Amino acid sequence: MISYPSRHCTVELQALPSRIGQVRRIVSAQLRYWHLDALIDRASLGVTELLSNVHRHAQPDKTCTVEIELLLDRLTVSVRDHDPRMPVVDDAEPLATCGRGLAMVAAMSESWGVRPDGESGKVVWFTLPTSSPAVAAPARRSRRAVQEKPARRFAEVGHSADGLRPDHAPARSAVAG
Repeated sequence: MISYPSRHCTVELQALPSRIGQVRRIVSAQLRYWHLDALIDRASLGVTELLSNVHRHAQPDKTCTVEIELLLDRLTVSVRDHDPRMPVVDDAEPLATCGRGLAMVAAMSESWGVRPDGESGKVVWFTLPTSSPAVAAPARRSRRAVQEKPARRFAEVGHSADGLRPDHAPARSAVAG
């Protein structure tokens, strides 16, 4: 008998723009399966940034592996590629359209880093805590109090001064029921 479902997911892909969206959907589905819905946005943002860096910078090819792993109170997302060059975090100019990806990953994660992977590659990773109150008990949206008003029947709607158009008509539906 297996008492715990798998806590590890691996996806191999070419880091092409069309594939990045697919991996985001896979990560989202896996986190839903693990009941970690509160982490979906941050994990998706982080994996998008890391895959975009592989697409933009990795040489000699764009082949990479995305791994998500759930251990105790921490989710680790990592991207392994075949380019041994380590990424550099630069200060982006205020109007620059790129160059902020790793800074965003650092800002939204608990921790992040890069490590060499053998002779010809590296792994860029980030972690997200799973034991925070937002993850343990997702916030429920409070229901606004709805002020109830009795519905006016069509015959009760008054007419304007010109007698041609109703003063205020209730919405009507063409759908029966």
